[in-house]
Order: sequence, then C-alpha cells, then structure tokens
Amino acid sequence: MVRKRTLFVCNECGGDAAGWSGKCPHCGAWNTMVEEVIVKLPGKPSSRGLLSLPVPLTEIPEVSGERLITSIEELDRVLGGGVLKGSVNLVGGEPGIGKSTLMLQLSSELARKGEKVLYATGEESPEQVAQRARRINSLQDNVIILAATDLDTVLNNLVSSECSVIVVDSIQTLYSADLSSAPGSVSQVRHCTSELIRVCKTKCLTAFIVGHVTKTGSLAGPKVLEHLVDSVIYFEGEGDRLYRLLRAAKNRFGSTNELGVF
Repeated sequence: MVRKRTLFVCNECGGDAAGWSGKCPHCGAWNTMVEEVIVKLPGKPSSRGLLSLPVPLTEIPEVSGERLITSIEELDRVLGGGVLKGSVNLVGGEPGIGKSTLMLQLSSELARKGEKVLYATGEESPEQVAQRARRINSLQDNVIILAATDLDTVLNNLVSSECSVIVVDSIQTLYSADLSSAPGSVSQVRHCTSELIRVCKTKCLTAFIVGHVTKTGSLAGPKVLEHLVDSVIYFEGEGDRLYRLLRAAKNRFGSTNELGVF
C-alpha cells in the first residue's frame, strides 16, 4: 500500500514541519518553507532491527587514513595534502565556473594513478563529457561515464563496476523513486546525498558531489548537506577574470586556511 504524507521543509536548514509557516521553527529563517509530498512505496526494506553494538573507545584501532594524491597541486593543498580515501566531498560553485572541468581533470589524474572512477553526469551527455576530456587532454580508460539521473541506477553501477571513486555532477539532477518530489527539491537532494554517503562509507569509496550555488552564494539545497559530508569546497571567480579560487569552508581532515589558485 502506497502511503503519502505532506511536510513543509525549510530550504535553509532542512528542518520540517507539519504545517506551513512564514518563519522556519528550526532556524528562524523567513519564507523558506516549501511543501514536499513524501511517498513511501511498499516492499522497501527497513533498517529497523539492525543492531550497532557499542565498542569501548580504547578498543577501537587507530586508522591513519590513506591519501590519494591527485597531482593537481592546488587541489591537493586545499584538501590537506590529497584526497582522503573514503571521504565524501561537496564541491560548490556558480554554473559555468569550471566545476565539471575540474572534476574531469581530477578523475583523469586519479585514473592515471590506478583508481577506477565512475563519473555520473546528469546534465551532459557522454559525448559532451568526452569532448571536454579531449580538449583538456584528460582521456583515460579507467574513467567510466554514466549518463543517469536515477539514484538507484547510479548506486547499482557504482557497486557492480567496482569503482573506487565516484563523481556526481550534479546532485541537483539526481532523484529517487522513493520520493514524489521533483529533482533538485530539498527532500530529494537530502535523501540522495544521504544514500550516496551511506554506500560510500560502507564500502570505503571516495566521492565528489557537485552542487550549484544560489544567488546569495550558498549551496543550493538544505544546509544539512554541509553537515553530512566530510569537506565543503567552493570554486569561485568572476566570469571575465583569468583566475579561479578554490577554498575549503569545511574540512574534517585538514585545514580550512589554504587557498588554491587556478
């Protein structure tokens, strides 16, 4: 039996409420509540009953964490000396700033070092991605292009292809059939990101999630996304300027005081 319920979700913090309000009851922002219809499909496995046993702090083994050096010096420095294996990184920037180009260069460099990369594009066709790769000399056999917007398709290909790195370009184009709202809505962005993080953390896969920036300069989607990921990186610059700046607004594995110049 299909079950539906309507919630009002805040665009800023991702908090929800049973009824509409001009002011978010969670973060206090005005005019940010949007209506979302959530559909729960039958037969969906539930996580209830799965036990996570507590472990004494002293019995947890030390893990140093392996760094993947991309050979893109500016990017490696901003990330704290390379990409930490198994980390989930959110890359934000205005449309046309160069996020896709940077991610394609990153994919090529990691593939050159032996990593297998799944590049999931929801905004461009495989031919467009390949054309850009030829232009910037980033063609690699270990970079697999998947043109898909369905979350299950992306996750199934990620597991079956045995890729160690995934690039999602962009999170606003992904949607899950579990929700009836449109791609790019608050609930879709939050749900898709959570599912990507769950799979990547379970299998120790490295992820780069591309997100667009709104006119106010914040990442599109609920603010809760920035709390879910390990690092938040902004790619900035004026369209008519020669340089682009890369900075980390959050980094669980390194400093946020570094600045990359491209």
